[in-house]
Amino acid sequence: MEFTILPVTPYQQNCSLVWDAQGRAALIDPGGEAPRLLEAVARHDLTLQSLLVTHGHLDHVGAAAALRDKLGIPIIGPQREEQFWLDSLPQQAELFGFPPTPAFTPDRWLADGDTVMVGAIRFEVLHCPGHTPGHVVFFQPQARLAFVGDVLFKGSIGRTDFPRGDHAALIRAIRDKLFPLGDDVRFVPGHGAMSTFGHERRENPFVGMAAD
Repeated sequence: MEFTILPVTPYQQNCSLVWDAQGRAALIDPGGEAPRLLEAVARHDLTLQSLLVTHGHLDHVGAAAALRDKLGIPIIGPQREEQFWLDSLPQQAELFGFPPTPAFTPDRWLADGDTVMVGAIRFEVLHCPGHTPGHVVFFQPQARLAFVGDVLFKGSIGRTDFPRGDHAALIRAIRDKLFPLGDDVRFVPGHGAMSTFGHERRENPFVGMAAD
């Protein structure tokens, strides 16, 4: 599996382009700047097959509907509790000064324990609520790599002051679902630099050993 991180929009959200040895690809959290994302797909000579979504906040899904309409490829994820966030995308766009963004429903909802294929790449799906109720994480066990959206960051954790946020649920998801995957697992957060679960388990002031 190969991947590259493409920060998009003024929020510098980490959209990830992932692909297998045959060039079959997906975008994880296409938050905006659809032409730039398609240029990256073309530059790497890839065939984009799907759009994977961790949660329904505008900066993570802003280009999803446009890309689906243009390419005829499915939007996969998040978990169905995110529908209220996806329904509010027009209001989110107006509030935060983004281009008009339509509400949409994914082609496939995900649940904890599901798997998603991108070509030959098999992602395991973990439902990790707290930042939002239907947030999911995509884990690739062979690559020891996770795409965690806004659940966990290098040195921080996701906000829980949004509607239906749940701080206790977020802490449980990180400690009970993510950290047990292994200290060696690298992760791409929704914003900022990559880290490992081991580093965050030891050093993160919100959810690491120092927080106990």
